[in-house]
Amino acid sequence: MAYLLTSWQAWALLAALFAALTAIFAKLGVEHIGADFATFIRTIVVIVALAVILTATGGWQSLRTISARSGFFLLLSGLATGASWVCYFRALKLGDAARVAPLDKLSVVLVAVFGVLFLGEQLTLPSWLGIGLIALGATLVAWR
Repeated sequence: MAYLLTSWQAWALLAALFAALTAIFAKLGVEHIGADFATFIRTIVVIVALAVILTATGGWQSLRTISARSGFFLLLSGLATGASWVCYFRALKLGDAARVAPLDKLSVVLVAVFGVLFLGEQLTLPSWLGIGLIALGATLVAWR
């Protein structure tokens, strides 16, 4: 059990599970309200949930412990997250969850490309093949 708490693979699979549930719950939730307002409500829920988790785990930190560089990139990450959520909810408002979510997961392909270009990460040929298959699969699922 301790291994699961320190395994990036376990946490990544849980993230995928919750992302899948997010798509289904969001599609149902956005049915009779505006996409931007739905995103606002979701954001409040995330903030409250994280405040509870930080309080329960003693994870609060002083803002002074954050370097300017980390703060800058967290700011950019937050802006990108917000933009992603706004676009995602608008897409769910207009389209089927079973098509929207796979296209959203093209982010996996983009992360691989950006990781190589900007972070100096290296991927093997089998990894690139997998990335290509993810792109192809997402496109095929979204295609009408």
